[in-house]
Amino acid sequence: MDEVTVTTPPVVAAPFRLLPFRAISLDPRRTGHRGVARVLARPYRAVTERLDEWEAGGRLVRDPQAAVYVHEYTTSGITVRGLVGSLDLTHLTEGSVEPAVLPHEGVHLDQAAELTDRMRDMGVNPAPILLVHRARPVTRAAVYRAMAAEPWQSFEDAEGQRHRIWAVREPAAVRALQDSLQQTQAVIADGHHRYAAYLRLSQEQPGTAWDRGLVMLVDQDDTPLFLGAIHRVLRGVGLDSLRAAVRQAPGLEWAEVGESDAVAALGPGSLVLTDGERWAVTTFAGATADAVRCRAAVEVLHHDVLPHLEPSPVATEYVHRVDAALHRTEPGRTTAVLLPAPGFDVVHRIVSEQGLLPEKATSFQPKPTTGVLMRSVVDG
Repeated sequence: MDEVTVTTPPVVAAPFRLLPFRAISLDPRRTGHRGVARVLARPYRAVTERLDEWEAGGRLVRDPQAAVYVHEYTTSGITVRGLVGSLDLTHLTEGSVEPAVLPHEGVHLDQAAELTDRMRDMGVNPAPILLVHRARPVTRAAVYRAMAAEPWQSFEDAEGQRHRIWAVREPAAVRALQDSLQQTQAVIADGHHRYAAYLRLSQEQPGTAWDRGLVMLVDQDDTPLFLGAIHRVLRGVGLDSLRAAVRQAPGLEWAEVGESDAVAALGPGSLVLTDGERWAVTTFAGATADAVRCRAAVEVLHHDVLPHLEPSPVATEYVHRVDAALHRTEPGRTTAVLLPAPGFDVVHRIVSEQGLLPEKATSFQPKPTTGVLMRSVVDG
């Protein structure tokens, strides 16, 4: 990502306000289907008409009443539960006002502009952006009360993901839920560019339904998302060049070791580097027993090591799996940097105290499939 074109989006200010909306849900046989995202987005201006056709044909359900929804999904043995509603975007942080939403990475201006145009033409939020927080007990109790009733929907989608959805409609219950969320400070787990597009549309068309954007708020203490690392593959960079860069950075130590020792050393205070033949471990200061206070390894790589690297990488690849990263290595020419995943509290601390993490610092999984809960801007 070109740093010149990367920016921090504006930040929604406290209090956190989650508003009811009228959900659109695809037929379970279409929900999660691999072609759904393409069908919804091409051509953009035909999406509203296409949804009307699907509704007439019984291929989607449009909730006649507005609600805040409890959405629970299960995939690969992991269950995630969150509140889905329209986030109020009308108040942005100024001065000492506390933020309600914290981005953890920057956005590419061109991509945010493209998404803004696409969303404006579609008139639909096709999927909620994913927010993560540590819920107050009163919020969790409200969620459990909602789940005591029969689900509004319960099904398995085309990808095998199981879904249960409860609708919170009764005004007193909605108000109680909203009151419990006012002090919420959520981290964006997925959807930074859509969040930037939400804010652009809100600023372009104030006082309209674009003043809200679809979100899913997950309680990391109740049904946590898994945080996975995103490793780096540096093309055109040999292991010796990385060693020279590490030795120029204060507080970093370099040790060339065997493969098994290197893999065993990967943790909150270390990086593992390999060209496929040789292996090394870089440890850094701050790797204390208090893992929350520890610097994220991805910060150390991008802020302390890469600025000293000569030559610069011909290309940098971002890879989720260790075996895929290792497959791309080439002795003397391409090096993989294996990173530990930062914990949620580390991510929250860094973005609340310092700002953004480097690009692609972590991956929150699993995400819900497309088409479970959508929002039509026409419907509000």
